[in-house]
Amino acid sequence: MFKNSYKIMFLLILMIGTLITISANTWIGAWMGLEINLLSFIPLMKDSNFNLMSTEASLKYFLIQALASAILLFSIILYLLNNNLMIIENKIFKMITLSALLLKSGTAPFHFWFPNVMEGLSWISGLILMTWQKLAPMLLMSYVMIKSLLLMCIILSTIIGSLGGFNQTSLKKLMAFSSINHISWMLSALYFSENLWMIYFLIYSFLNFSLIFMFNTFNLFYMNQLFSSFMNFKALKFLLFMNLLSLGGLPPFLGFLPKWMVIQSLTMNSQLLLMVSLTMITLITLFFYIRLTYSAFMLNYFENQWNLFMQFNSMNMNLCFLFSFISMSGMILLWMMYYIF
Repeated sequence: MFKNSYKIMFLLILMIGTLITISANTWIGAWMGLEINLLSFIPLMKDSNFNLMSTEASLKYFLIQALASAILLFSIILYLLNNNLMIIENKIFKMITLSALLLKSGTAPFHFWFPNVMEGLSWISGLILMTWQKLAPMLLMSYVMIKSLLLMCIILSTIIGSLGGFNQTSLKKLMAFSSINHISWMLSALYFSENLWMIYFLIYSFLNFSLIFMFNTFNLFYMNQLFSSFMNFKALKFLLFMNLLSLGGLPPFLGFLPKWMVIQSLTMNSQLLLMVSLTMITLITLFFYIRLTYSAFMLNYFENQWNLFMQFNSMNMNLCFLFSFISMSGMILLWMMYYIF
C-alpha cells in the first residue's frame, strides 16, 4: 500500500514538473520544471523485479539528464549576458539550448544513452520515458528552432532508429530504436505546426501504451517469447503483431494517419527531399517488423501444451482486445466519423 502511494505521489510531481515547464514564461522557470520532472522520475525508475539493472539505468539517466540540464543552464546564463552585454550572437544561444533539449529527449546523434537506459527499466517506466518525458523538451524546442541542426537530427534519427532495430533480440531495445525513429517524424511535425505535432504525439503515445500493456501483461521481454508464448491463443499473437505494424506506420492502421499528415505537411511546404528521405528510410523499420511477423506465423517452432493464459486477469485480456481493435481500425473509424459529422 505504501509502495503504491509513494509511486502515485512521485507520478503527480512528475506531471507537475512538466506542466511548470510548459507554462513557464522564462527559461529559468522552464529549467526548474525540468529539474522537478527529473528528480521525481528517478524513484519511479527503481523496480524490485529489475533491481541491479534498474539501479544502473537510473544512474545513467540521472547523469545524462544532469549534463543536459547543466548545458541548458549554461545557455540561459549566456542568453542573460547577451541581453546585458551583447557579447554573443543569439544563434549560438539557440544552438546550445537546442542541443541540450535534444540530449534530454534522446534524439540522434545524442541518443547513445537511450537504448541502454530503456533496457534496464520495467515496461511501465519505459513507457513514461518514451512518451511523457519527451513532452516538455520537445515543446521547448519549438522556441529555439534552427533549421540546419534540426534537419541533421531528423535524418540521423530516422537512419539510426531504422538500422538500430536490426539484429535486436530485446523488445525493449526494439521499442527504444522505434522511439528514436518516431522522434524524427515528431520533429518534422513540430517544425511546421504544433497542432500537428500534438496529434502525432497523442497517437504515438496510444500505440506505445497498447503495445507495452500487452508486453507487461504477458511478461514479454525478448523476441523468441513472441514466437512460442501464445500457445492456444493465436488471436492475441495476431493482435500483437498488428499493433507492431501499426506502430511502424503501415496503412490502413492508425499509426499511418499521423505519418500521412506529416507527409502532406512536408509536401505543402515544398520539403520533398525530406519527405522522401523520411518515408524511404522508415520503410526499413516496416521491413523488420514484417519479417518478424512472418517468422512468427510461418515458421515451425516449439509450443508448450499447457495454457498459461488462465493466470491472467480477464479484464486485462479484454483491454488488450480493445486497444488492439482501436489501433487496427482507428484510421477507418476516423474516416467514418469525418464523413458522418
